[in-house]
Amino acid sequence: MNGLLIVDKPGGMTSHDVVARVRRATGEASVGHLGTLDPMATGVLPLLLGKFTRLAQFLNASEKAYTGTIRFGFATDTYDAEGQGTSAPCAVTLTLEAVRAEAARFVGTMEQMPPPFSAKKIEGKPAYKLARAGKTPDLKPVRIAVDAFTIESVEGDTAQFAMKISAGGYVRSIAHAMGQALGCGAHLASLRRTAAGPFALEQALPLGEVETLGAEGALEARMVHPRTLLPEMPAVTADEQTVGRIRNGMQVNLPEYSGASLVKIFAGQRELVGIGKRVAGTLFQPVVVLA
Repeated sequence: MNGLLIVDKPGGMTSHDVVARVRRATGEASVGHLGTLDPMATGVLPLLLGKFTRLAQFLNASEKAYTGTIRFGFATDTYDAEGQGTSAPCAVTLTLEAVRAEAARFVGTMEQMPPPFSAKKIEGKPAYKLARAGKTPDLKPVRIAVDAFTIESVEGDTAQFAMKISAGGYVRSIAHAMGQALGCGAHLASLRRTAAGPFALEQALPLGEVETLGAEGALEARMVHPRTLLPEMPAVTADEQTVGRIRNGMQVNLPEYSGASLVKIFAGQRELVGIGKRVAGTLFQPVVVLA
């Protein structure tokens, strides 16, 4: 089973848990997710199945969009509601204007320190495993971009927000930093991913529905149409002889070439054969072969 599926991840499970359940439901061993969601978080989790896992290199760098809530009054060691408080809760008095003003400082490009409890690898080991063992992970700041950060409301000690952030950015690190700046501590109380690159929540299937359709053999019809993947790459339809050469990793001439350095190559309307990289003129070298 080859394709891209968008799951509406439920809370209380890891992204790997979702992958494992989809593997069982579909019988497809090769399943991988794009952009880890923390166990507490819900929403858009794109999954690549079968040979489409080879496309991850082109899809992992997409911007993400979120909605959620930040609770002020105390920080936690994980920077979210699943962690242990690092100080006693304190009473806070917040205004919408003050929180919006602070949020505005986080819009733009910046260096961000990942949370100690994160999947960032330190000498091949996830940082959260070191943190759980009582060790301090030697994390390095990462350059990220926040394209939008809107505080929609403030009620008591909680602010509702919407955010667009680049791949590799941590929303909970921003919540933690806001608490530090306001002098009262804060952590991420809830998080829902509404988009990952071009993939939106409206396209996502609940995990239970994915399992039902997988058991019925009807899941492929609900996958993202291959022609809509990687919209920045033009789509070229190759004839049978050209497809055969591509499957053997050979260079091919693509007369439909439109000027881009990378193109999606199809056999017919739906079968994505691979990704080609321009060598010269209309001559392309397959860099990923899917069929």
